[in-house]
Amino acid sequence: MIEYTGVFADVSQSPRAKRVVGVKETLKAIERDRAVTVVVARDAEPQVVAGVLGLAREKGLELVYADSMEFLGKACGIKVGAAVAALLAPATPL
Repeated sequence: MIEYTGVFADVSQSPRAKRVVGVKETLKAIERDRAVTVVVARDAEPQVVAGVLGLAREKGLELVYADSMEFLGKACGIKVGAAVAALLAPATPL
């Protein structure tokens, strides 16, 4: 668990294929071992992000906290708030 604002530059400048936004997409990325960093908004409802936090900790992923859902949503380039997002590992060629 760290606070690191530098990751938000990675989130906001990352092509859409290298990040996911939202609880369902973040859970899928973690389950598929694609996520490397999980970003959680501090004001997100605990019951909404509990599954993401538990799985991220279980997998040993880096957890970063954003000040708010609004801030995280803007950093991800969406017009609404986001409870969670994940930066993805580069895709491996087949």
